[in-house]
Amino acid sequence: MEATISTQRQLHLGAFMRPASIHTGAWRYPGAYPDANFNLGHMVEFIRKLERGKFDAFFMADHLAVLNMPAEALRRSHTVTSFEPFTLLSALAMVTERIGLVATASTTFDEPFHIARRFASLDHISGGRAGWNIVTTANPDAALNFGREDQMEHGERYRRAREFYDVVTGLWDSFAEDAFPRDVATGTFLDPTRMHVLGHKGEFLSVRGPLNIARPVQGWPVIVQAGASEPGRQLAAETAELVFAAGSTLEEAKRFYADVKGRMRAIGRNPDHLKILPGALVVVGDTMASAREKRALLDSRVHAESAIASLSIALGHDASRFDPDGPLPEVPETNASKSGRERAIALARRENLTVRQLAQRLGGYAGLSFVGTPEHIADGMQQWLEEEGSDGFNIMFPYLPQGLDEFVDRVVPELQRRGIFRREYAGRTLRENLGLPRPANRFFPP
Repeated sequence: MEATISTQRQLHLGAFMRPASIHTGAWRYPGAYPDANFNLGHMVEFIRKLERGKFDAFFMADHLAVLNMPAEALRRSHTVTSFEPFTLLSALAMVTERIGLVATASTTFDEPFHIARRFASLDHISGGRAGWNIVTTANPDAALNFGREDQMEHGERYRRAREFYDVVTGLWDSFAEDAFPRDVATGTFLDPTRMHVLGHKGEFLSVRGPLNIARPVQGWPVIVQAGASEPGRQLAAETAELVFAAGSTLEEAKRFYADVKGRMRAIGRNPDHLKILPGALVVVGDTMASAREKRALLDSRVHAESAIASLSIALGHDASRFDPDGPLPEVPETNASKSGRERAIALARRENLTVRQLAQRLGGYAGLSFVGTPEHIADGMQQWLEEEGSDGFNIMFPYLPQGLDEFVDRVVPELQRRGIFRREYAGRTLRENLGLPRPANRFFPP
């Protein structure tokens, strides 16, 4: 498509950084850092480069268990070890100034007081750059690490998540902005009349409050959500300000975009107060042919055992029991991620893939990809933005550090040339850079 200058809408870019690359073969790519996931020096290098590229946020996903896959597949995985998100992001806050710091935290296996306190602390430490990615945790092995024998039922997880959100945001509103006069002359540090005791008792949670930390710099850290199921979409429409969406085609993404923003209008929320960023693997080349060669080399580094394991995780069933050269059989639902299962089944049916072929695709990365020259990649991103398939992208780098360097050094300038991506940050907080309002305190209105 013709490169046109657009001053109407601006792309927002996040960087998906755990695992450091989503692609299973990334750690084996020539010149890549095999230890990228668990090396603080590398993480500092990455986030500083992303900040130079004016990215909105560094997104730290998380797992609460070693991935549920056979040992033969596990030994091929670069996701086995990684930093705990709050520890890492607190350290990275000290070497950056503007880029957002988004951490995943589970509503199924943690407590609201813990989550509220950690995110409030990160927001204060970073000067207002924290974001909370709300997840309900699909991995059944995580339950075994928290004293449970089985995963909570899917619908129940989402009901708990909705209540959890209400409690956490209520705890963030524990203190008015002027609750701490710190008057040395009178000896008054806190004004108790400007403190609210939450006193929540609900279906799943009982939390007295108040939170023992001042209200976050942003009022609330930015609320992020990634679920694509029916309950996930509704939770996003009601609570989210940033959605890390899935979607392999523009038409599919446009339907998701219209659906979630339509749900927001229906409940009285401003659709502009939610940014939808599909995950996108980006491979940059000097020519289209060279970019495709890079992708082919990357895919070739996926081991067969990892491929079958990835398929098993997506389906919630042991795919090693299926005929590898036959079509994908009927797969019943489980308590695992419903959207991940549906995407895998749809891909197999759409392209008539055998189990082996589907596993190989999922073993690398089967979602949205932009593979080509900087101009070609910018064309695609601009089309998604202008046709309301997204408000930007959560970029997944194919290998590190080269893939990140190629995007920041070559694709970002092309997006800036077209006038659809910032040259400077709008402000110092994540909310300012995303164009999101600061939420009012529900207990202490202005």
